[in-house]
Amino acid sequence: MKKVNSASAALALRCRCWAAGVVVGVGLAIAAFTFHSPVLAQPAAAQELAVIPPDKDTDLKFYRTDGTIQEGVAALEHMTSDANLVVWVAGNQFFAMDEVIGAFQKAYPGVTVGLITLPPGLILSAIEGGGWRYNGREYRCRPDIYASVNLGHLQRLKTAGLMLKYEIYMHNELQMMVAKGNPKRIAGIDDLVRNDVRTSLPNPVNEGIMQFYARKILERHGIWTQIANGRECASCQTTERNWFTAVHHRETPERIRDDKSDVGIVWKTEVMQALRQGAQVEAVELPASDSLRDEVSYAVGALENGRHRENADNYLAFLATPAAQDAYAKFGFVKARPDELTLKPIN
Repeated sequence: MKKVNSASAALALRCRCWAAGVVVGVGLAIAAFTFHSPVLAQPAAAQELAVIPPDKDTDLKFYRTDGTIQEGVAALEHMTSDANLVVWVAGNQFFAMDEVIGAFQKAYPGVTVGLITLPPGLILSAIEGGGWRYNGREYRCRPDIYASVNLGHLQRLKTAGLMLKYEIYMHNELQMMVAKGNPKRIAGIDDLVRNDVRTSLPNPVNEGIMQFYARKILERHGIWTQIANGRECASCQTTERNWFTAVHHRETPERIRDDKSDVGIVWKTEVMQALRQGAQVEAVELPASDSLRDEVSYAVGALENGRHRENADNYLAFLATPAAQDAYAKFGFVKARPDELTLKPIN
């Protein structure tokens, strides 16, 4: 699929996504016309754009065909204009995606890719709301590909008529991240409510790791109420000792480093990545009943109204190849079985 010609006004008008700028002349014309039109004067229901947390440029990327990568606002602008494929995936894959997208572009040269790696529930809100708000600007768009850590998010898209098929493309498991040497001698889930332990936990609002996995473990252990303290929020202090993150895979290693938290529930692959980066942390492994290693499955599908369906289909086919599976496995993700890598209807 060829790149979008940004100089073509006709094609630009057909695009579903655009970056909202300040165009004073157009705004005044619309305002004047609306004033004289009883139909247009009726207030339209505003779409609820999802808000990208501050300083998340490294979770917003645009991959050029020459191997260079742009980040932040520049990447968002490409996603709303000339990217040949737009992929939004659960943020805990951020450290693997340069390798994965690089392998995809090697298999499909000439395809530029826009990528967002943020909590899957937050991404889902952006899809449902029609785009993002970041650094004071609006970016109204949807992806071609969406991937989450659980089929539940994709089922919501099916209900909305936005996605019909999915595949499972890899697996993971829960661990607890602590400071190197484990100074608090944290051994299991029940230690999260000790009086001397400060926790950094994924938020229950839009972080899939908490929504689908960690919360039910905390509830089974009978400690969820004590941790949440009746609050379901992001970037918030629920008790004197617990913090709910906005983006746990970025914040929890930093909070442990800065001695703001002693422990956090994370993915196994996130501990591995922190160690690769030299972080002074280590993992507390959990039994299968708490790590959910036999349950965690990452699901992906193409949006029915995506602008680049051919490239989206090629990306889904690519995920089933050894090149893609090896790229993820290099970072500790568990490969999916061949039968899981086949597209199936979302039930």
